[in-house]
Amino acid sequence: MKASSSAARRGFLGSLALGAGLLLSGCLSPFSEAPPANVGRAEPLASSESLGAGSVKIALILPLSGAGQGAAAAASMRNAAELALEEFQDPDIALIVKDDMGTAEGAREAAQAAINEGAELILGPLFASAVEAAGSVARMSNVPVIAFSTDVTVASRGVYLMGFLPQNEVTRVIEHAVQQGRRSVAALIPETVYGNVVEAQFREVAAQRGLRVAAVERYPAGQPQAAIGRLSSVIGGSAPQADALFIPESPDAMPAVAQALTAAGFNPARVKPIGTGVWNDPSVLALPALQGGWFAAPEQGGFQSFAQRYQARYGSQPVRIATLAYDAVSLAAALTRTQGSQRFAEQVLTNQSGFAGADGVFRFRANGGNDRGLAVLEVRNGSAVAVSPAPRALGGGA
Repeated sequence: MKASSSAARRGFLGSLALGAGLLLSGCLSPFSEAPPANVGRAEPLASSESLGAGSVKIALILPLSGAGQGAAAAASMRNAAELALEEFQDPDIALIVKDDMGTAEGAREAAQAAINEGAELILGPLFASAVEAAGSVARMSNVPVIAFSTDVTVASRGVYLMGFLPQNEVTRVIEHAVQQGRRSVAALIPETVYGNVVEAQFREVAAQRGLRVAAVERYPAGQPQAAIGRLSSVIGGSAPQADALFIPESPDAMPAVAQALTAAGFNPARVKPIGTGVWNDPSVLALPALQGGWFAAPEQGGFQSFAQRYQARYGSQPVRIATLAYDAVSLAAALTRTQGSQRFAEQVLTNQSGFAGADGVFRFRANGGNDRGLAVLEVRNGSAVAVSPAPRALGGGA
C-alpha cells in the first residue's frame, strides 16, 4: 500500500477514537438539478457487479449506462468506490454495484434488487429523481440511503445527501464577507433552478447576519446585460452603494457576465465579488472582473491527493464529485468496523460531531441535508488561494 493511501486512511479512521466512541470529523455537482430526460426503460436492468468479499452488503447505485455526462461521472465514481475498498485495510463489506440507467424507474428497480440481495445501506443514486425513487423503496424496508444529489428537496429522514450543497457554500461566503467588514451587498442571479436555490439562502443568511441587501437583480440565462445596467448605480462609480456583489453563476455563463460588468464600469477593487463553488474553474478564475473575489468550496488538498492516487490506479483524472463515492464507501467501511449492529442506525449516521473524509469534515442532518467544513478561496490571477481555511470540526447543532 502506498504511503499516501495509508495516510488518507489514518485521517479517516483516526477520528474514530474521538468522542463517546462515535466518529468525529471527508463545487457543486452539475448533475443535481435536472437529469437526462426520463425516456423509460426499454432494456432489462443490467446484472450487478460485486466489489469486495465482506459480510456486510452495501449497494452502490449509479447511472452507469445513463445518457450524457452522467455515465462518465458514474464510471469515475464507481472507480473511486473501488479505490476506497482497496485503500481501507480489510473492509468487512461487499459492494453491490447497480446501474439505474439514469432514470427514476431504473433506480427504483435497482434499490429493490439490492434490498432483496441483503443490502443494509444504499449509496447513491446521483440524480435527484433517481434518489427520490430509490428512497421511496428503501424507506419501506428501513434501509438508509446516502445519495450524491445536491437537491435538498429529495432529502428526508433516512435519505441523506452526500453532495456539495449550494446552501452551505452561500452561508460560508456570506458569513466570511460580514466578518471581513462588508456591510451592504447586491446580487446578480440567473433565472435558473440553481439561482432560485441560492437566492433563497442568500436572503436568509444576509438577514441573519445583519447584512444590508442593496439590490437583487435576476436575468435570463446568458443575458445579464439589462440586469447589470439596472445595477450600475449600486455597484458602479466612485461611490457605490454596495461593497459586495454576489454572483452565483456557472463557468459557461460567467464570461458574459464578467464582460458586461467590465463594460458597465464595475471595479472589483471597490465592490468585492463573491460567489459559490461553481466558480472553482480555470475559465472563471482568469476573468479580470472577478479578481480578488471570494467563494466557498472544499479545500483542494484532499481532492488533489485523491486524484493523484486515482490517476496512478486508473490512468485518468477523476471527475470532481468522485470523492463523494470514495468518502461514502470509506464511511460505510469505518462504521461497519466500529459500530457493530448499530452501524447504520439513524443516531450513528446523524452523529453531531460528524465525519472526516477527502473533502474535509461533514455531517448529516436529521432531515437528510448536510453540513460541510468549507474554505473561503480568493481569485488571484487564474488561481484560487485559501484566505480562510476550512474548519477541522463542526460546531453547533445539526
